[in-house]
Amino acid sequence: WYPGHIAKAERDLKEQLLLVDVVVELRDARIPSATGHPDLEKWIRGKKRILVLNREDMISTADRNAWASYFASKDMPVIFTNGQQGKGIMKLTRQAGSVASTINSKRRDKGLLPRSVRVAVVGFPNIGKSSIINRLLKRKICEAAPRPGVTRQLRWSTIHDGLDLLDSPGILPMKFDDQAAAVKLAICNDIGQESYEVSGVAAVLVERLKRLPAAGAKVLTSRYRVDAEDCSGEYYLELVAQKLFQGDVNQAATRLLLDFRRGKFGWFALESPPSS
Repeated sequence: WYPGHIAKAERDLKEQLLLVDVVVELRDARIPSATGHPDLEKWIRGKKRILVLNREDMISTADRNAWASYFASKDMPVIFTNGQQGKGIMKLTRQAGSVASTINSKRRDKGLLPRSVRVAVVGFPNIGKSSIINRLLKRKICEAAPRPGVTRQLRWSTIHDGLDLLDSPGILPMKFDDQAAAVKLAICNDIGQESYEVSGVAAVLVERLKRLPAAGAKVLTSRYRVDAEDCSGEYYLELVAQKLFQGDVNQAATRLLLDFRRGKFGWFALESPPSS
């Protein structure tokens, strides 16, 4: 599943990235590994990158600290944001401004005049780029909605004198070699529902929740009053469907995914940092 507008946007983005000075890479704080584009490093060709993990409100403090330490060990300082509430935006603005100052200082050292520094904001669909950009610009120029594929074209705007911003549609890899990553995107609503089977994805979520120390079978049992301890994800969905949805497994699966996305099981990351 690779919508035509994303294929075109990828071609356009690669051309525009040749012109930018700084890349702000947005990822979903719940799944930082799965929302890292495998080709981005190749596209940006060594340009300065600012890594942003959005939706910090949807993970725990322990998750945040673990991921901050991991990226710091990779010499990739990370900024955590909540685009809906504006948290972290000031820090992001300062970081982008600092990079812009450094770039123009180097230009002056070479006898060149300062110019506007071009910043591109890139990331997967539905991870909050539009909300972040509206906050950076202090005005609404991007439609923000809780579904993938809202932004359909590249668009330049000015944050302030000396800093220009490029917004891009969400860009997915042409194909997912890691199907587990694709399922995490589906769980977090970072790809369109037409690209996956709801019951299959929800069954994987059940299994994942049961393994997570921050969740466990108890959060499912408490929520649906159906014991989740000793059954597979698929069988658990069937039990919930029989108890609450007249046997409709898809309806049970849809409810379970919505409950996760709304924090009904608590707030925590689905991924832990890779072991060193």
